[in-house]
Amino acid sequence: MPSTQVALSGYRPVWLFAMFDLPVKTPADRRRYAQFRKLLLNDGFSMMQYSVYARYCASEETAAVHRQLVRDGLPDEGQVRLLAVTDRQFGKMENYIGKKRKPAEDPPRQLMLF
Repeated sequence: MPSTQVALSGYRPVWLFAMFDLPVKTPADRRRYAQFRKLLLNDGFSMMQYSVYARYCASEETAAVHRQLVRDGLPDEGQVRLLAVTDRQFGKMENYIGKKRKPAEDPPRQLMLF
């Protein structure tokens, strides 16, 4: 009987980053900005810093689903970049607040179902 456990590697899970610069000159621009930001938050992205959001994905396949959701919600104007980094690469990120180093965020705990 084959094992049902999956061997986890530091290179399988990925963090998907959405970085954006959208116009906010008019009320309509600000509304589109807010809608795009809500789309990211509702899809499980967390704000890393202003206009930089990240989402943990258990696999590249899962990340592809969330990339498509972001693509489908792109505003007509502005710039949006999507970047995927491995969980291992994410763990090597250096994060500073002022001159104090802050540890990188931990991936979310996964629920195990039996």
